[in-house]
Amino acid sequence: MTSASHAVRALGIDLGSKRIGVAVSDRSGTIASPLTVVARTGDVSRDHQRLHDLVIEEEAEVVVVGLPLSLDGSLGPAARGAMDEADVLATVVGVPVETFDERLTTVTADRALMQAKMRAQARRRVVDKVAAAVMLQAWLDRRRTIADDAERGQRDDRGGRGGRDEHGGASR
Repeated sequence: MTSASHAVRALGIDLGSKRIGVAVSDRSGTIASPLTVVARTGDVSRDHQRLHDLVIEEEAEVVVVGLPLSLDGSLGPAARGAMDEADVLATVVGVPVETFDERLTTVTADRALMQAKMRAQARRRVVDKVAAAVMLQAWLDRRRTIADDAERGQRDDRGGRGGRDEHGGASR
């Protein structure tokens, strides 16, 4: 069940060196969908202005930038670059900017497109926005889980049943 506290309109961004994949959530903050691919122009401020325009057009309340962590979870050069760009983007878009782990989202997106029997050339045109949607959906799901856990904790504090112990197991 989606409560009002879960509702958020979010824009997901998959930063690439040649293209920026963009996804958007529905207004309830439940489902992410691919939106568009912004071709890099070589002018970062112009690219960021286009993202700002999308924030306005889509009425986004938050921007979530994919953070390409290393497989071991560490911050490599790509992740540091994404964090730096997210910091600059935050000064332009007019809404909060968050980063979120995007490990393997492009691989997941590409596999899904291959299973849909999409040709390689067509996949290249859309994989970035699909990867942004995969990342944004994970962010939405995690946000919902945290909110649900907090809500359950409040019910448990009022004497409710079915809470979780400190290790995540069912309490009795």
